[in-house]
Amino acid sequence: MPGPGNPRERSAVVASKGSFVRRALAVARLLLGMALISWRYLWQITPLHRSEECGDESDLPPALSDDLIDERCQLVGDGTGQLFHRTFSVRIEAGDLDAPTLMAVVMTDLNRAFPREVATVQRTRGREGGLRVGDELVVRMPGPWNAPVRVVACENTSFRMVTLRGHLEAGQIEFRAWPEEEAVRFEIEAWARPSTRLVNLLYARARLAKEMQLNMWVRCCLRAADLAHGRARGGVHIHTRRTTTCAQEPRAGPDSTSTCP
Repeated sequence: MPGPGNPRERSAVVASKGSFVRRALAVARLLLGMALISWRYLWQITPLHRSEECGDESDLPPALSDDLIDERCQLVGDGTGQLFHRTFSVRIEAGDLDAPTLMAVVMTDLNRAFPREVATVQRTRGREGGLRVGDELVVRMPGPWNAPVRVVACENTSFRMVTLRGHLEAGQIEFRAWPEEEAVRFEIEAWARPSTRLVNLLYARARLAKEMQLNMWVRCCLRAADLAHGRARGGVHIHTRRTTTCAQEPRAGPDSTSTCP
C-alpha cells in the first residue's frame, strides 16, 4: 500500500492542488465578469421592479417531448437546491419593429441581444441564419462554466431552449415578444435549478450568480428595446418564484409522468 512519501501519492497531491488553483482562477474570472456587468447595472438609470414569492407545482417548466431530449440534456431533475422560476419583462414603446420582426433580429444573431462584456454566443450544431429546433449553442461567459443549450421550441415570436451538460443551471429558458396595445412586450422566462452544489452556493446562498443572471437578463431586455429602436417604458420587471415542491421535468405524451422527490 502506498505510503505518505510515495511518489505516486505526492503526484496526486500536486495534481489536486493544481486543480484547485485552476478552479479558483476560473471563479475569479466569473466574479470579474459579474463585476463588469454589475458596474453598468448599478449606474444605469432604468428603474427595476423586483418581486419574489414562494412558488408551487405550477412553476415547473413546459413539458418536453422524448424526441427532443437525450442523456446530454440537463433537466431540472438533474439540478440541486430550489427551483427558480423567473421572468424579466420590458414594455417597448415607440419602436420601429413589431414583435415578429424584433424576434427575427434576435434569432438571426443572439450576440446582438447579449451584453458583450460577459457573454458571447457560438453555434455548435445547426445551420447559420436563424434558429431551428435541434440547434445547439454555447453561451461563453467568464468563469468556470460555459452555457451549452439546445433549441426545443421555435416560433416566429418565441424560442425556448433546454440546458445541456456543463451549464451553470439545469432547466429551460424562453425568449418571446408580443404586441401590447401600441407597444411590444419582450420577456425572458427561466425555469431552472443550480446545476451543482457549488453553483447552488453562489446562486442561492451567496446570491452572486443569481445577481449576475439578473444583471445579464436585464441588459438583454434593454438591448431588445434598442434593437427595436424604441424605449423601455416603466423599466424592467423581474419576478421570481422559488419552490422545492417538485424537481422533475414534465414530459409530453400520453405516457408521460411527473414525480416529486
